Amino acid sequence: MELVLIAVALSMDAFAVAMCKGLCMRKLDLRRAAVIALFFGVFQAVMPLIGWFLGTQFERLITPVDHWVAFVLLSYIGGKMLWDAFHEKDDAEKCDLDAKLDMKELFILAIATSIDALAAGITFAVLKTDIVPAVLLIGLITFLLSLVGVVIGNRFGNKYEKKAEILGGCVLILIGLKILLEHLNIISF
Repeated sequence: MELVLIAVALSMDAFAVAMCKGLCMRKLDLRRAAVIALFFGVFQAVMPLIGWFLGTQFERLITPVDHWVAFVLLSYIGGKMLWDAFHEKDDAEKCDLDAKLDMKELFILAIATSIDALAAGITFAVLKTDIVPAVLLIGLITFLLSLVGVVIGNRFGNKYEKKAEILGGCVLILIGLKILLEHLNIISF
C-alpha cells in the first residue's frame, strides 16, 4: 500500500503536465494521449531504476540540484506556454489536431516531472526495496493517471482555449516552484 501511495504521489506532476498537454488538443486523440502517457510512464519508471542503481554513492551530488533542474525545465515550458497564449497566433499555428507531438518538448517534460523519482530510487536502494515491482507500479500508475490527465485537460481546453493555455503555463511554473521551495525547506506539503 505504501508503494502505491508513493507511485501516486510521484505521478502527480506528470498528471498535471498531461492535463496541460490535453488543453491543446481540439479533439481528443487517444493515440496522442497514449504517447504522452507513455513518455511520462516510462520516464517515471526508469528514473527510480537509475536512482536505485546509483544508490547512496551519489546521493549527496543528486539531491542538492534535482529541484533546480525540475524548476528550470518546468518554468521554461510554462513560460513558453504563457508567451504563446499572450502573443496572437494565426489559426494555422493554434492547436492543430493533425500537428505532430513535439517529441523534444515531451522529452524535457518527462525528465522534469520524473527527477523526484530519481531521488526516490536512491531511497529505494537505501531501504533495500525490491526495485522491479516498484518501478513497474510507478510506471503503470503514472501512465494511467497521465492518460486521464490528457482527457481531463482536453475537456476543459476545448471550451476555454486561451485561458486554459494560460492556466497550463501557470500550473507548470507553480509545480516547478513547489518542487524548488519544498527542497529548500521553505514550504512542505
